[in-house]
Amino acid sequence: MIKFLLTGLLRDRQRSVVPIIIVALGVMLTIVFQSWILGIISDSIEYNARFTTGHVKIMTSAYADNINQMPNDLSLNGTDSLLQSLEKQFPDLEWVERIHFAGLVDVPDSSGETSSQGPAIGFGMDLLSGNNSEVNRMNISKALRKGRLPEKEGEILLSNAFCEKLKLKPGDPLSLISTTMYGEMAIYNFILAGTAEFGTTALDRGTIFADIRDVRKALNMENSTGEILGYFRTGYYDDDLANPVVKEFNRQFNVPTDEFSPVMMSLKEQGSMRVFVDFASMLMAIVIFVFIFAMSIVLWNAGLLGGLRRYGEFGMRLAIGEEKNHVYKTILIESLGIGIIGSVIGTLIGMGFAWYLQDYGIDIGMMKNATIMMPTVFRGRITIETWYIGFIPGVVSTVIGTALSGIGIYKRQTAQLFKELGS
Repeated sequence: MIKFLLTGLLRDRQRSVVPIIIVALGVMLTIVFQSWILGIISDSIEYNARFTTGHVKIMTSAYADNINQMPNDLSLNGTDSLLQSLEKQFPDLEWVERIHFAGLVDVPDSSGETSSQGPAIGFGMDLLSGNNSEVNRMNISKALRKGRLPEKEGEILLSNAFCEKLKLKPGDPLSLISTTMYGEMAIYNFILAGTAEFGTTALDRGTIFADIRDVRKALNMENSTGEILGYFRTGYYDDDLANPVVKEFNRQFNVPTDEFSPVMMSLKEQGSMRVFVDFASMLMAIVIFVFIFAMSIVLWNAGLLGGLRRYGEFGMRLAIGEEKNHVYKTILIESLGIGIIGSVIGTLIGMGFAWYLQDYGIDIGMMKNATIMMPTVFRGRITIETWYIGFIPGVVSTVIGTALSGIGIYKRQTAQLFKELGS
């Protein structure tokens, strides 16, 4: 019987080629749309994680309560041993240290007197160890406008607009006036290595990027850090993976009665990120559901119309003595085969487009200078669900459409069949 059905499908292209093409197109569009929407939403979350929250973040309990004030007097101490423990117990995450600080940038003239000053916020991170993970994570290389990245101690980056205001150029000396973690005044000299443009007013108004070792010397924070951020090596935040890590760390290291004991928070627990992550997940689910539902209706109708077009064939088969149940069963098997073949073809083609979107993305041509806070290229993201999500409209809808149209087989009367055949 299977051979008979295959022969019929191969001979009648209206029964095979056209439905398979329709199913393949529907499945392909479903996969591409799902991967791209997921990629856009995931990238939006990741840009927040790279810049400020991490996938998980460790700080002291007191620092967490006053995090908006960048309270370096409440920083973590003994971070060398803490990092060793983290790398040993949680190898699935990459751990980095950061220090946030604020201060006054002082620019001297040729005689050493102040020629201009301006307030700035600063980020101390790993820029000189040879590991470029932080540079790449923050897209600093792409943000560079003049000069170069810091290559030795005492060199920093400043925002380009800030440098133009202070009339600074790469190679010029400057001083940072701030406070140490003990509340004392700190003055530290730097050399401007280059300037960067970030595409956001808050950062371009006055921002410093310095190596964390220089910041520690300037602020008297040896073996201390404001925050330790953890990033999953998969490159994306996963709440199901982050929660067990947070619970285990806090069980081992956090002492509720000690405000200086370390505490870990997941990305979702920081600020308004819970609302953002939940809203993004809900929005993605709604959009994908609507698209899959729409594609299902299209494929459903395709199966329904295909079945209705074959009523003459069904009449002939019933007239020569074939049972209605057998006719109905065979058309369901045919539609299942068409759905599977079309879904496989559509999945392969769709995964090809999804791979392209994931690796290259689409440059929307907007916000070219938003190199840190916003992606300039929207990419897709391939997950396990991407491999099978197209089969939902591809197979199920096709079979259901055929099943509904096939009900008409049971309503055909013998007298009506002979009338149709005679005409």
